[in-house]
Amino acid sequence: MQDQENQAVPPNPEAAAAAASAPPSTPEAGLPSLEEQLAATEAKLADMHDAFMRAKADGENIRRRAQEDVSKAHKFAVESFAEALVPVKDSLEMALKVEAPTLESLKEGVEMTLKQLSAAFERNRLIAIEPAQGEKLDPNKHQAVAVVPADQEANTVVSVLQKGYMIADRLLRPAIVTAAQAK
Repeated sequence: MQDQENQAVPPNPEAAAAAASAPPSTPEAGLPSLEEQLAATEAKLADMHDAFMRAKADGENIRRRAQEDVSKAHKFAVESFAEALVPVKDSLEMALKVEAPTLESLKEGVEMTLKQLSAAFERNRLIAIEPAQGEKLDPNKHQAVAVVPADQEANTVVSVLQKGYMIADRLLRPAIVTAAQAK
């Protein structure tokens, strides 16, 4: 009887086939398959590519609009100044149409036109540089064309030959001056 107990029972062929076809019981059994992971990754990649292309297009649009704005700013930069100068031109043309101007009327017309021109300069931040006598020579605003002996400190303004102008904070034309010579 012992011999019969030691003999192995032949395996059931149906049970062996079922065990072979069943997925192994591993810790990965609850995770998505590789195909599902690949599909999810490809979908994310497509979304990111779409977002990248939209961001790139937005960047190009912003760059193009900025270039157009700069181009328009260059093209119409003097528009405001030109609008301010038109009345000055009108006043000068009207003065020339007067048939028998008197010296007083000419002087009055020139003074009024100068006021209009000064107002146009002021509105457009065009500021005159008029250094005072004795003011220290500033090479950023003044151009000395001569050095003359004077009873004042060296390198100071003796006289102004021509006003200078600044537009905003930028030098348009330096004031032409004579400077005092060192003693």
